[in-house]
Amino acid sequence: MAVSYKKLWKLLIDHDMKKKDLCRVADVSNYTITKMTKGENVTVDTLTKICAALNCDIGDIMELIPDETKGDK
Repeated sequence: MAVSYKKLWKLLIDHDMKKKDLCRVADVSNYTITKMTKGENVTVDTLTKICAALNCDIGDIMELIPDETKGDK
């Protein structure tokens, strides 16, 4: 399964925040945000920090995208 953080980027726009602002308020590194921008996995601890900073749930910032299987084509 792939991970999509599109919901997080939209939420940042709604909060009028930039990624660097998120780094500061959630106490996460720039490297972590870069990983998320690329759709890479991050720790649950990181996701929890972001949710606490934005007062939201994990489902509000990410979603799992199922892999296509040969039968789906």
